[in-house]
Amino acid sequence: MRSKNAILLRTLLKSSSLANIRKYSSEPKKRSKMLGTIIAYVFLMLLLGAYCVFGCVGLYAFGLQEVIPLTCATTIAGVAFFFTLLKSNGYLLNFREYDMLMALPFSSKDVATCKFLYMYLKSLPWYLVISVSMMIGYGVISAASPLMYPWWLLLSLMLPIIPMLIASFFGFLIAKISAGREKKQTIQIILTLIFVFFCFSFQYIIEALLKGRSREEITGTGFEISTAVRTYYFPAGWFSDAVTKLEEAPLMALVEGVLFLGVSALLFVGILTFVGKYYRQINSALKSHATKRNFRMSKQKHRSVINAIVFKEYRRLVSSTNYFVNVAMGQVMAVVGSIAIGIVGIDRAIDVVLKDAPVPHEIVYPLIPLIVYFFIGMMPSTACSPSLEGKNFWILQSLPIKKKTIYRGKIRFQLYLSIPFMVLAVLCMSLSARVGVVNTLLYLIMGI
Repeated sequence: MRSKNAILLRTLLKSSSLANIRKYSSEPKKRSKMLGTIIAYVFLMLLLGAYCVFGCVGLYAFGLQEVIPLTCATTIAGVAFFFTLLKSNGYLLNFREYDMLMALPFSSKDVATCKFLYMYLKSLPWYLVISVSMMIGYGVISAASPLMYPWWLLLSLMLPIIPMLIASFFGFLIAKISAGREKKQTIQIILTLIFVFFCFSFQYIIEALLKGRSREEITGTGFEISTAVRTYYFPAGWFSDAVTKLEEAPLMALVEGVLFLGVSALLFVGILTFVGKYYRQINSALKSHATKRNFRMSKQKHRSVINAIVFKEYRRLVSSTNYFVNVAMGQVMAVVGSIAIGIVGIDRAIDVVLKDAPVPHEIVYPLIPLIVYFFIGMMPSTACSPSLEGKNFWILQSLPIKKKTIYRGKIRFQLYLSIPFMVLAVLCMSLSARVGVVNTLLYLIMGI
């Protein structure tokens, strides 16, 4: 990397470093907030490391210790791919300081490269926690050679590169196709919902794979999955072979490791060269708004003040992936879960959740309103939307609107968002449980 690129990358890292913000900020509140954030990050990293170590112990218990490096590579690849796909808009594309950076004497490729490396270095500590924890677990379990540790660490630095490059390329293509439109936000929301649903259902997926199987069958299934991973994502196989065959076949391990590093470097240069070619074009389009050629001026819609606030909250919801996931995730889960219960039957769902415990299903039926509210009450928009006004709060303060009216609008938006989903979920569950009409009406009233 040229020296001016190193200066740009170092400046980006310093400007967003929590330690630097705490050190140089003159606001005590911001400094204490940064300290709290650092402590929270350290705590989460310790939990993540412990989880990875216990995962290694679990694999060892089933005789799958040789699969630990492959599991490490696959885990980091999956996490890096998904989060890079979400973060590409804001880190690599459509970021705040775009105009300032492009005015500096840097080429588009240089800026794209530095922004990608910035995104990589910001996420690297989390990936290293996973890698180092599993390295320690594998090293202790398999009594590995001391040479394995530095070799593992060197290769693990490159583990996120390939999935991050692929995710950045897909994010770039999505941005190029949907530039100037709202499709990109919709795609991001859908991908996030899929990921969250996968996390919620991961436990039940594992239980379904392992339930009723002997130890030997589970071990065989583990090796079958590892073979499939090697077939479809061969960089993970290269990493695994480079680590596990270091003592038995050092030359082969070296070749596999060099191949892994070389392919990562070639993809890095190739993809960022392609992205840099269209970098200005895509960022310019993302910062503009598309209009229809056949646009016609029509009569402006008239809304009451409260309904205007409701519409404003709706626009914020669909324009922010983070806000949508935090506020509307429960409603989506309530509908998906109730439809799934309607298909498989509430009795089967109760058995899965209670793990076939001998509990009469009729005892659970009166809990239907509580189960539905568990989802739709996860995060009411009224709890966070006032603080989300942020820098625009002065606009609300300057408008000739009473605070009571503003909060009435926010409450009405929450009701519009929750009640339809609640009604649908309660009806699906009640029909599946064959609950009477009177009880169903009572459940609806309780939900409202």
